[in-house]
Amino acid sequence: MVTSPQTEKFAACLRLLKDRSGRGYDRLGKEAGVSGSSLHRYCSGLSVPADYRVVHTFAKACGAGTEELRELHRLWALADAERDVPAATAKEDPEPAAAPDEPSVPARTGTGPAGDTPPGAAPDGAGRPRRYRVPEKLSSRFAVLAAVVAVALVAGFVWLPAGHSAGASPTAEDGLLYSPACRSVSMGQHDECVREVQKLLVRAKGRLAVDGDFGPETLRRLTAFQVLAGMTATNVVDDATKKALYARKVSMATWSPDRVTQRIREVFTEDPDTAVAIARCASFLDPLWVLPNTNGSRNWGVFQISDARLRELGGTPLRAFDPAWNIEAAHRLWSARRDFHDWPSCEAALKSAPTDTPKS
Repeated sequence: MVTSPQTEKFAACLRLLKDRSGRGYDRLGKEAGVSGSSLHRYCSGLSVPADYRVVHTFAKACGAGTEELRELHRLWALADAERDVPAATAKEDPEPAAAPDEPSVPARTGTGPAGDTPPGAAPDGAGRPRRYRVPEKLSSRFAVLAAVVAVALVAGFVWLPAGHSAGASPTAEDGLLYSPACRSVSMGQHDECVREVQKLLVRAKGRLAVDGDFGPETLRRLTAFQVLAGMTATNVVDDATKKALYARKVSMATWSPDRVTQRIREVFTEDPDTAVAIARCASFLDPLWVLPNTNGSRNWGVFQISDARLRELGGTPLRAFDPAWNIEAAHRLWSARRDFHDWPSCEAALKSAPTDTPKS
């Protein structure tokens, strides 16, 4: 089996934590809610966990700190995104393959979009694209005509009213996200387009770093923003999301961890300390925390209530982002058996924490 680069990095991080803990796979697997053999496969890079909560609980049991957990989440998300992409070898694909019906085009030095091919162009016998050949007698006439057209276009742009462009497309001061370079902004990207998205999320009161790296942190905030804006969470910055980001009508301001803690203690009067610890394990006490699972479902809010549980409780992702509702809903789940069985990974980690002492 060929292990992808991102999966190997993720597995290496798991092995480091496991070795540091000084404990065996069976014991750590039990605390993480999986078998020891499954945990061994994760640490060997043979597979990637379907649910990040297993990874989170394993890491906490190994004594991982906040920064290590963030990095581990980033590596897990990248490994999960990469495992469905077939690995190409040098023998199988020595050069980037052209898309069907789209012959490859050498790099251009002009000002037009890279990769543009004149309509009707086709590869020649050597595999290179065949360009139109303009008769020498007509080439000068075409040059003059091109110059006239260029002048006309420039003049047209100069006289267009402010706030409009040749395509009459969405403006929002023609923000960077509307440029061709930012046509697609998604997970794994690292560029100025991502930085622009992050800046707009921060402007909307989202809590995240502006580093130009589209990792799990940015994905979480993007998902929260889309839900708060009344849109479907798509995992990508589509046209509707761009408009909403520039419109400045969505606020991601929410409760602080201290306020969340206070409210949990007020609701979970039967066992406030454990309830706070469970919430901290699940979401770092962040009301807008989102955790995607590889089966397409997500967990939402302070107590990371799953899509399935939301349906049972008559809730929605938007309601789950309301910390007051989320905490009350979690208490309803707790009341069913008066325990925290709905959070098995966090509960197992908390039960084992007092007696776990990493070996030197």
